[in-house]
Amino acid sequence: MGSSFVIDDRLITESMDNGVCVTDLDRRIVYWNEAAERITNWRSKDIVGYSCFAGVFCPTDKNNRSLCTPELCPLQRAMTTGLGSECPLLFIKTKDRRRIPVQATFAPLRRNKWEIIGGVQVFRDISQAYQELANACAIQTVALQHELPQDTRVKFTTQYFPQDLVGGDYYAIEQLSADQYCFLLADVMGHGLAASLYTMYLRGLWDRYHPLLTSPASFARRMNHELNQLFRPGESFAAGVCGMVDLARREAAFTGAGNPPVLWIHANGKYELLSGAGVPLGVMEDAPYDEARMRIRSGDRFLLVSDGVVEVANGDHRPLGVEGLIGVLKRLGYPGSGVEVSAIREELLRYSKTAVQEDDQTVIEIRFPSGKEKGVG
Repeated sequence: MGSSFVIDDRLITESMDNGVCVTDLDRRIVYWNEAAERITNWRSKDIVGYSCFAGVFCPTDKNNRSLCTPELCPLQRAMTTGLGSECPLLFIKTKDRRRIPVQATFAPLRRNKWEIIGGVQVFRDISQAYQELANACAIQTVALQHELPQDTRVKFTTQYFPQDLVGGDYYAIEQLSADQYCFLLADVMGHGLAASLYTMYLRGLWDRYHPLLTSPASFARRMNHELNQLFRPGESFAAGVCGMVDLARREAAFTGAGNPPVLWIHANGKYELLSGAGVPLGVMEDAPYDEARMRIRSGDRFLLVSDGVVEVANGDHRPLGVEGLIGVLKRLGYPGSGVEVSAIREELLRYSKTAVQEDDQTVIEIRFPSGKEKGVG
């Protein structure tokens, strides 16, 4: 006859290498396992009963922004929405005031199927992996760096927020001639280290083929051919948009490759969507690509964004979408106030069901200053 085998729940958590922190609905710590003690040097007897935001845990994101407010706390969001989330990179403060990188998951704690009584966060020290990512970030930053053109007739503003230290969004802007500028925004499937390696390859393709952007469709076809040689079917792809502006002809041309539509903000403040139709690069050999050409006027702007900007989802799993992004821009006073990318990012985080972004986010603005703007400064 076999003996009965009874497992206490705490036996499991105390056997884990990952730290486990359980809080009540007020984010007061009620349980702190041995691994959490080893990682943070905070003893259970010193931390249980305190709020997790009362100076003992203090998680921050990679930009050193505190996540200890009710609006940004991933654990609070898990308890409020009933949805778990994962943060690939956070920093926590140890008892001896060190700041260490961790990977963390957050989930609501339920007494039954419906009643949420607290929250659970599980975290592990990723110091070694973080150092490797930091080294990769330094290499990627140098390799992908571009000097933005200086021309009073056109102004480029760019901002890139990788989900991790490195990411899979790639953008480039280059002068083709005295009056022509070309640009590319591409979003490789996935994020993190693997996706970042593809961006290095995209840089090489850009250096080789960007002169083709006098015809954006020709450039897209060439990039698609090259990426089809690199990607195995179904393995990866790059959604993107490319184009050029001709300041002498006052003309712009765009070719979409599965990227969100370009926003054309007219000088009078009217928003217009330029289709992002087109097969993502690297999906299908000989995919057709078209280009749209339009006349530009002083005061016009184009806004290009990667998927991570419009695919942010709220607690009801509803993506922000392009129309939602337009609503955000209008609330921020754009275009009258100018593009404030950090403010846009804060709005996206407020909309999101999680406290940290879930994908790489890139925003590019192409602005054609009016005569009055050119004279400023």
